[in-house]
Amino acid sequence: MRYHLEAWYNYKMEKRGAKPQGKVKIKWSPEFTYALGLLATDGNLSPDGRHITFTSKDLELVRLFNKCLGIKTHIGRKSSGSEGDKKYFVIQFGDVLFYNFLISIGITPRKSLTLGSVNVPQKYFRDFVRGCLDGDGSFYSYWDPRWRSSFMFYTEFISASKTHILWLQRRIKQLLDISGHITTSRKKNSWYQLKYAKKESLKLFQVLYYNKDVVCLSRKRIKIEKAFRVDKNARVAKLVDVAA
Repeated sequence: MRYHLEAWYNYKMEKRGAKPQGKVKIKWSPEFTYALGLLATDGNLSPDGRHITFTSKDLELVRLFNKCLGIKTHIGRKSSGSEGDKKYFVIQFGDVLFYNFLISIGITPRKSLTLGSVNVPQKYFRDFVRGCLDGDGSFYSYWDPRWRSSFMFYTEFISASKTHILWLQRRIKQLLDISGHITTSRKKNSWYQLKYAKKESLKLFQVLYYNKDVVCLSRKRIKIEKAFRVDKNARVAKLVDVAA
């Protein structure tokens, strides 16, 4: 780590005088780091140097964000762009200490295009990745039309920042020795997509969901586990056909 939390606090106290009262307890844990993954994808830091916002279509995810940071912030509703319906759930709170901590690890205002590496401990990196997956990642599966007995699935991480997606690919490669591949949109407002096919996805999820109690978006985990069961049944059926 490039910093030590205790030294960081002492520096802030010396610089500011009396220590501000932070809402968020800054202490590394699986839950805390998972919330950082959510912030790195669907969060926003206001230019005012104080306020943090998290927005999601999933009420469960916003509640998890509150719980993982140990806060009880009111959950509001908001619309997006020209839409009139308030389809999104949103949390906003002020915390100078937590705001400065986020900047110190690489999560900054206007991060969409500027996000790069995020300085989280190796011990909790898998929790951060799971937060990124739940925040702005996706998982989908399908039967390959060319071979009816072949069941496929993919895991995707999306970011508008090429630097961040390359960093994520490199860190996952170091952890699991899987490479994935990166694609991009051809539109003016480009996004970058880090994608893992079935074999690599299986290896990835064994690490991300390392026990049944890890904090996660339940509907996404259920979807993934269902796909794994379908794939297992398909492979068993294929073996039976070969044996027959």
